[in-house]
Amino acid sequence: MTVALLEDEITLALIKAMKEGKIIEFQDILDELQPYDMAIQYRHLPDKHRNKFLLYLTIRQLTELMQELPKNEQIDILHKLGIEKSAKVLDRMDNDDLALLLADLEPERIEELLSQINQDDSRFVHNTMTYPPETAGRLMNNRYVWIPRHYTIRQAIDKIKQFAELAEYLNYLYVVDEDKKLLGVLSYKDLILGNLEDKIEEVMYNRVIKADVLTDQEEAAQLISRYDFVTLPIVEKDNTLAGVITVDDVIDVVMQEANEDIEKLSASGKSIDFNTPALIAAYRRLPWLILLLFIGLFSGGIISRFEETLQTVVALTFFMPMIAGMTGNTGTQSLSVVVRGLASQKLNFKQTVQLVIRELWVGIIIGAICSVLILLIAYVWQGNFVLGIVVGGSLLMTLIIGTLAGTIIPLILYRFNIDPAVASGPLITTINDILSLLIYFGMATLFITQLM
Repeated sequence: MTVALLEDEITLALIKAMKEGKIIEFQDILDELQPYDMAIQYRHLPDKHRNKFLLYLTIRQLTELMQELPKNEQIDILHKLGIEKSAKVLDRMDNDDLALLLADLEPERIEELLSQINQDDSRFVHNTMTYPPETAGRLMNNRYVWIPRHYTIRQAIDKIKQFAELAEYLNYLYVVDEDKKLLGVLSYKDLILGNLEDKIEEVMYNRVIKADVLTDQEEAAQLISRYDFVTLPIVEKDNTLAGVITVDDVIDVVMQEANEDIEKLSASGKSIDFNTPALIAAYRRLPWLILLLFIGLFSGGIISRFEETLQTVVALTFFMPMIAGMTGNTGTQSLSVVVRGLASQKLNFKQTVQLVIRELWVGIIIGAICSVLILLIAYVWQGNFVLGIVVGGSLLMTLIIGTLAGTIIPLILYRFNIDPAVASGPLITTINDILSLLIYFGMATLFITQLM
């Protein structure tokens, strides 16, 4: 509540400063805000105040604002700024953000916008957009400092000073040869502690952790996470230094991949957020749900086939939702564990077998405990020990099968290079429902004479 009130107070103060034409007061307020907060203020403003808000921003502030907004709002701002200001903003934008902004535009519009920025950046963005989506090459930028191996530490420090404003991070310097092949890396700390006359090639690290331009963006993110890097060098196949990926880009990747996995696990299809209209949200969810609807009809068919068993022992009906629900729950739990694990590491054959065996034991342990509990409940409630055996035994088998299904299905998909998250929770739940009902009614029919 306090944060919301503070945001409203800032919005009112900004509107007041704009109405009264007090640019200095307006800037004083913005000086206290982070770029993200500035974007929040822009989005909170009524439409009639947005043009003046943009007019009062400096080029640096406009660039920061653009990089915090979704693509459709970025395009809208470019239209409002006009050609001259747009060119200055695009020139200051990180090239990876610029490539992302331009990705879905018409070729003519892309050329129009790129013609407004300097030639080096324009060429780099053009090159970046030739790489497949969601690869390291598409994510990289050229805001880094490289140095020749024959430089001294003194010369390297001078170059850092020269390019300090252009570089996004100054934590690492990348050492290259005459053909810009990556040879080594040097940290800013190494420069500070080294002798000014030392040669760079004598103090650099020769073993460089890097990624190829075609490496999946998620793998590149894992490298940065694994080695606690701030930037990761990206190279062409011939080891030419092409660009760098920065940690802030990695955070965006992690969020994007997590959202995609959540969408797939919930079978909600394409991205749906708080602002998605009801009709579009329903349209994006329907395909999976219609598929599951038809699969679910098998459950009804199973129940109708065992109608005679149900009429003979009505008490079986009480335990049907529990059997189906518990099986689906354990399958979804295993699915979540596997998908989360595969997102952070690659499994070899030995690790896969170990995982399946572990989940088998998990299913056995959970199934044994739950089946004993339900056996006792069924016996005390209905006074029929055989009913307890049927319900408890069915639950034991279905929980084991549900756990294995939630483990094996995503592993099979992973083996065939299909995103395991597409083995969505609803799909595995529906399959487990069918298997659990078959087992439950099969056991009940087997013991039907003892249950009567």
